[in-house]
Amino acid sequence: MTRYTASHWGIYEVERADTADPVLKAFGPDPDPSPIGLAQLDASRAPIRVRRPAVRSSWLEHGWGAHPERRGIDPYVEVPWATALDLAATALKDVIERRGNSSIFGGSYGWSSAGRFHHAQSQVHRFLNALGGYVRHADSYSLGAARVLMPHLVATMDQLMATHTSWGVLAEHTRLFVSFGGVPAKNAQISQGMVGHHNVNQGLRDMAEAGVRFVNVSPVDSDLDTGAPHEWIPIRPNSDTAMLLAIAHTLYTEGLHDAQFLATHCSGFEKFIPYVLGETDGLAKTPEWAAALTTVPAERIRSLARELAAVRSVVTISWSLQRSHHGEQPFWALLTVACMLGQIGLPGGGFGVGYGSTNGIGNVVPRFGGPTLSQGTNAVREFIPVARITDMLERPGEPFNYNGQALHYPDIELIYWAGGNPFHHHQDLNRLLSAWRRPRSVIVNEQFWTPTAKAADIVFPVTTTLERDDIGYAAPERYLVAMRRVIAPIGEARDDFEIFADIAERLGKREEFTEGRTAQEWVRHLYDECLDRARKAGVPLPDFDAFWATGIFDMAPVDQPHVMLADFRADPVAHRLKTPTGKIEIYSEQIASFGYADCIGHAHWYEPQEWLGGTRAARYPLHMLSDQPFNKLHSQFDHGSYSQGNKIDGREPVSMNPADAAARGIAAGDLVRVYNDRGSCLAGARLSSLISPGVVKLSTGAWFDPSAWNEERALEKHGNPNALTLDIGASELSQGCVAQTCLVEVERHVGEAPPLTAFTPPRFVRLD
Repeated sequence: MTRYTASHWGIYEVERADTADPVLKAFGPDPDPSPIGLAQLDASRAPIRVRRPAVRSSWLEHGWGAHPERRGIDPYVEVPWATALDLAATALKDVIERRGNSSIFGGSYGWSSAGRFHHAQSQVHRFLNALGGYVRHADSYSLGAARVLMPHLVATMDQLMATHTSWGVLAEHTRLFVSFGGVPAKNAQISQGMVGHHNVNQGLRDMAEAGVRFVNVSPVDSDLDTGAPHEWIPIRPNSDTAMLLAIAHTLYTEGLHDAQFLATHCSGFEKFIPYVLGETDGLAKTPEWAAALTTVPAERIRSLARELAAVRSVVTISWSLQRSHHGEQPFWALLTVACMLGQIGLPGGGFGVGYGSTNGIGNVVPRFGGPTLSQGTNAVREFIPVARITDMLERPGEPFNYNGQALHYPDIELIYWAGGNPFHHHQDLNRLLSAWRRPRSVIVNEQFWTPTAKAADIVFPVTTTLERDDIGYAAPERYLVAMRRVIAPIGEARDDFEIFADIAERLGKREEFTEGRTAQEWVRHLYDECLDRARKAGVPLPDFDAFWATGIFDMAPVDQPHVMLADFRADPVAHRLKTPTGKIEIYSEQIASFGYADCIGHAHWYEPQEWLGGTRAARYPLHMLSDQPFNKLHSQFDHGSYSQGNKIDGREPVSMNPADAAARGIAAGDLVRVYNDRGSCLAGARLSSLISPGVVKLSTGAWFDPSAWNEERALEKHGNPNALTLDIGASELSQGCVAQTCLVEVERHVGEAPPLTAFTPPRFVRLD
C-alpha cells in the first residue's frame, strides 16, 4: 500500500518505506507538482543538521546570561540532553520569578508546517502558556499591512482568501483581468499547511484559452505567465496607489462609475471623491499627475480605466505591494476602484487580494475546522506587531501606536524561538543582530545550524517533518494525509513536543502541557476531535485506524462555483459585512478617528521614504525588490540541492535589466556587490529584459552569512537582501514590514571572493 507524507509544497508518495534509503515521488493526482519537496530527504540529512544539544561556551562557562554580545561569535559545547534541559528550565524559572512572564518573547515564524500536531508555533506557544504566558507577535510579515487594514474596510484577510471567486468562474465570465504585482505562480507552489492539487497554473491557462485578456501592472513581467501573450505595463515600484487613484479619477469624471452600487453597498464615497478631484488639497489625481509618479503614460492610465468599465473585469493585487512604506494604500485604492466599477459579487467581476500568492486562493473545497492543537490561554497581554521585533529589543518601555491602540514595547529578557529563522524574515539584519544581543537568554529549537541557531545560547536539535508521525491538513485543500514517519531521527533529534514536555516537567507543568498524552495519542486525539466538525460540513471522514491504514482521504472539490461577496451583493442588509456600517468602507470613520497622519480615513497617496521618485535615488539609483524565491519557501532548505542549483557560484542571483548592467560594466554571471547605507551583500548577476530599468530583484532565502559576526555592517557574503532592507513600520496603523521599499546600488566585485560559510556548522569546543 502506498504511503504518503506532506509539506507546504505538496503531497509526496513514499517509495521503499521502512528502508534505509526511501524515495519521495510526486503525488500522482497533482496536476502541477512542486519539485521543491522532492529534495527534502537529502536536505534533512545534510551535515548542517543540529545533531546534539549545544550551549554557547561563554554562557555555559560563566553562567547563564553571560556575554550576550558574543552571540554568533562564541563556539558551542555539545552537552547531554539532561544538562541542556536543566539549563533551559533554570533560565525560564529565573526570569519568571524575577521579572514575570512578560519578559519572555515566544518567537515562531517558520510558516505553518503540514503536520497539525508537530506544528512548532502551536507547540512553543502552548508550552509558554502552560508556564504562565509570554509576549506574542500579531499579524505576519507576508500580510502585516493588509491584515490590519482590510477588516476595517470589508472583511478579514482570512475570510477574503477563503472566499475568492473560483478559477472556473473567472474563466467563464471574466473578460479583462488586471493584476497589480502579477499572479506569481511560483509562490503558489505552497499553501499554509499543505498543498493537494496545484491549481494556479492551470487556472491561468484555462482563463487565457477562454479569451480572458490579461494586463500585468508591475516592475517585473515574469510574475504573470498564462501560457499566452499578455500586456505588460511597467510601473515604478511603490507608485501603484497613484495609478489607482488616477483610474478612480477617470471613472468618476467620465461618468463610468456605478453610482447605485456605491450608494447601496459602500460607505463614504462622498468623502473620498473630493480628495481625488483635488478639492481638499488642491491637487487633482489625474492620469497626468499619476504619470509623473508612476512613469506609466497618462493616456494608458485613462484608457485602462475605460476598458475596465466596459467589460466584466477583475482588479487584483499581489501581497508584495503591501510590504512597502504606506503598504495599506494600494490595497485600499484597489478596493475603492473595484467599488466604483460596481462589479463586486458578480461572476467574473470584482477584486482579488492575492491570486497566486498561495495555492489555496481560488480553490473550492469543503471547509471545516481540521485537526488543531490548542495553544491554551496566554495570561500575558503584551504583544508586538510581528515586524517590530528589533524596535522591541532596542526600545523597551517606549510607546508605539498600532491599529488604534497606544502600546508600549515590553522589556524582554529571554527569547524562546521554535519554527522559524528571524535572520531570514526580518529587515535590516545588521540592526537586528545588534538588538538580538540585548536579552540575557536566547533558546532555540532548530533542525539546522541556521543563523538563528548560530546566534543562540541553547540549541535543541529537532526532528524534521519526515522524522515523525502526524496529520497533514489545510483548510483550502482537498486532502487529509496520514504522515507516517519516513526516516529515523537524525543524530539525537527529538520532537518539539518531547522537548517542551521535559522542560515543563522540570518546572512542575508537564501534566498541564501534555494532558497525560504521548505524541501518538495526541495525533489520534486531534483526528477524533475533528470528526464531528467534518460531519457537519458534509465530510464523511473514516475512523482514525482506517484513515491511518489507507494513508489519505480525498474530500473532493465542491461542485458549485463560487463568487466572492455574491450574497452581500444580492442583499447587503441580510448579509451585512462585519464593518461598522455593514458596507464596504471607502471612507473609514474608525481609521480616521485614530488620528494617524500616515493613514487617514480613505485611500491616499503618500510619498515613500525611499523610491525612485525621491531625492535618495541620486545616491542609490536602483530599487531592489525582494520577492519569494521559486526554489524554496522563505529560507527553508536553502542548503538543499534544488535551491543550490539556482545559485551562481554558491550565491543568490540578483536580476537586473541589461541596460543597467551594461552601464555598470556588469556581465551575466559576474559577482556583484549590492549595497546601501544599511549594509552590503554579494550576489551573482543575472540579466533579464523582463525587469524594468532601474529595478533589481534579489529573492529572499539565502541564509545570512556575514563576513564577521563581530563587525558592524559586515559584508553579507551569500546574497541575503535583508542585509539591505528598511526596517520601519508601514504606518502607525499596521506597523507592517516594508521590505519592498529599498534603494540600492550595484557594482562589480573586485578582488577575491570571500569564502561562503552559511552552511558551515559553528565551531565546537570541550569544557571541563
